[in-house]
Amino acid sequence: MIVNIKVNGKEYEKDVEARTLLATFIRDDLKLTGTHIGCDTTNCGACTVLMDGKAVKSCTVLAAQADGHEIMTIEDEKDSDLKKIKESFIEENGLQCGFCTPGMIMTTLYMLRKNGKPNDDYIKEELAGNLCRCTGYVSIINSIKKASEKINEGKVISR
Repeated sequence: MIVNIKVNGKEYEKDVEARTLLATFIRDDLKLTGTHIGCDTTNCGACTVLMDGKAVKSCTVLAAQADGHEIMTIEDEKDSDLKKIKESFIEENGLQCGFCTPGMIMTTLYMLRKNGKPNDDYIKEELAGNLCRCTGYVSIINSIKKASEKINEGKVISR
């Protein structure tokens, strides 16, 4: 079947098998390997991308379901908030092995767009679907707080 999917601002029209997962489409067809596949069961969150601005686990979404939608992956270079989140994860050591990092960062982008000034409890709740085996989450939470500060610098935030 033919799918038309906008990924990181670029339109793609591809012929895919009906059973092709969005994660596989992104990695294999588009060669955007920043989206990681960890569990194929929606448990780890390493494959998280934004679909029409909402965080989704691309290992459980079919490419056909993304037809006509807009996808943002970790490779997006135009989004200034995403850049600030990436910087914050580096500065606050929010990554170690890096396997979970793309999913953590994309979840963070979605989270901060919903709530620009999250507290620790909110961050923990929003990260519940993303697993990290290395960091113990403290540095990830600190990274998210730093990203929130960077993104909101000069803005008036209510919440």
